[in-house]
Amino acid sequence: MIKHLVFWKMKPIADNRTGRENAEVMVQRLNALKSIIPFAVAIEAGVNFNDTAAAYDVGLYSIFKTKEDLNEYQKHPAHVQVAEWINSGIVESRAVVDYEIEGL
Repeated sequence: MIKHLVFWKMKPIADNRTGRENAEVMVQRLNALKSIIPFAVAIEAGVNFNDTAAAYDVGLYSIFKTKEDLNEYQKHPAHVQVAEWINSGIVESRAVVDYEIEGL
């Protein structure tokens, strides 16, 4: 199984919304991908409530059976559309971790 984790720090104001508002829209759009992309085992996004300096604003946790499924997810038109919006200037930074769990 492949675990795909992504974290974003939002800009305080972007696209005529606050960072919190953009975070909430992002979470809705990311969570909607689960019903659109059938080969994703799990897709779960949420807005962070931890306000420490090291915290990110939005987290995405997703699971795929294979690396190939993760690659197909990255290219899926619905994912590309959400990613393009996210990369349009609403985030300050992003962190990604992909890892494999054997035997699951």
